[in-house]
Amino acid sequence: MMASSSKSKSIYDVFLSFRGTDVRNSLISHLYQALDQNGIYTFRDSEELRKGDQISATLMKAIEESCIAIIVFSENYASSWWCLEETAKIMECKEQKDLTVLPVFYKVDPREVREGRKSYREALDKHEDKFKNDLEKVKKWKKALFDAGNLSGWHLNDEDESKLILQIVKEISNHLNLMPLYVTKHLVGIETPLVKLKEMLNLASDNDVVMVGLWGQGGIGKTTLAKVLYNSMFRQFDGSCFLGNVREASKDSKDLVPLQNKLLSDVLSLQNGLVVTNADRGINIIQHRLRRKKVLLVLDDVDDLRQLHALAGEGKCFGNGSRVIVTTRNKHLLTCYGIDQDHVYKVKPLSYHEAHELLSNHACLTLQKLENMTDLVKSVLNHARGLPLALEVLGSYLRGKREDIWESKLEEVSRIPDKTITDVLKISYDGLKENDLEIFLDVTCFFKWKDSKL
Repeated sequence: MMASSSKSKSIYDVFLSFRGTDVRNSLISHLYQALDQNGIYTFRDSEELRKGDQISATLMKAIEESCIAIIVFSENYASSWWCLEETAKIMECKEQKDLTVLPVFYKVDPREVREGRKSYREALDKHEDKFKNDLEKVKKWKKALFDAGNLSGWHLNDEDESKLILQIVKEISNHLNLMPLYVTKHLVGIETPLVKLKEMLNLASDNDVVMVGLWGQGGIGKTTLAKVLYNSMFRQFDGSCFLGNVREASKDSKDLVPLQNKLLSDVLSLQNGLVVTNADRGINIIQHRLRRKKVLLVLDDVDDLRQLHALAGEGKCFGNGSRVIVTTRNKHLLTCYGIDQDHVYKVKPLSYHEAHELLSNHACLTLQKLENMTDLVKSVLNHARGLPLALEVLGSYLRGKREDIWESKLEEVSRIPDKTITDVLKISYDGLKENDLEIFLDVTCFFKWKDSKL
């Protein structure tokens, strides 16, 4: 469905910044090996990448393409202006690209780093003399050291290095487990809804818990939109959880315990054992354990009020600053739960141009083919009516097919709609109450009769 996330994907899990003469053959060698053995893809600096008076573009690019940066502050770290450039770049990426920075204070006090004491003072004095014509550079390094020195990390003096390495690997493994959700690569028309939803969520405020609802027909892209929204902000919270397909997973709200356990496990990073054995008790456990945590929770495809009460309580389960996002086909459900209309977003069908782009992406159509098959493409778009699921299914099926296959498939789905699409749409039909179902069938019969008279 819809438009690609603007945030570039990380290539490296970890970037290691260190002073080679201090730790290359001791801590760094063992740490790199431990990270590698745990499947953590790590960029380790080498002296060959530093040439002349310019720090290698490869190093700068590697920092930008990393998920986590570990800075090992050792006694002689600041004596290398290359290391200081790395620190400045790392702290810049922390602010601009959400890079996670973890410092290791290796036989130095954190105050030496952030306040420029002892060996750090001597090194910075020498740099000021060497770069007296560019003191802004040194000023930038000092600020980067101050900011990095204030971060929470590890402090090693005479302790066992192997224990420190185990702690670092565990911390990084836990962090990397918090990966973004997979979202289809063909995304179209998502930027405008994202901007609107973020306005509704008011992420700048931590004064209250904000709930937002996304509603619309099946196959229109609610789940994809919720995933992209979740990926864009989940690292801003103490804990997060995306509970997909709640309707199906809870089996008509009769089996909510697994979902409650997943919520607690994801937010609290629980390593073992189930917390909840009874859904009613689970409501109280969630409220007790998460009431002081800033939580991001997405409840996808909800169709029963009991699901909302069991998983998000009555808005009092989570700490201030928390955000709860609910996707549903039933707008009335959101109203009953207490989500006001200003915080309900209707997911709309794609515009003609957006649908055209999505179809061409899934069907892998070149510009020449699009021009040659204009009438057929229009027929597909008219059939899909801006529904992303229909465009995805039809486009994928028609990829690489001849024009006569397009024609026969369109004729087929006009008579017998594709099962993948109808199965999704049928859920909305099955969810109608008996009275609503009778009204729906009466209206359908009326239009069917009307069409036959035309």
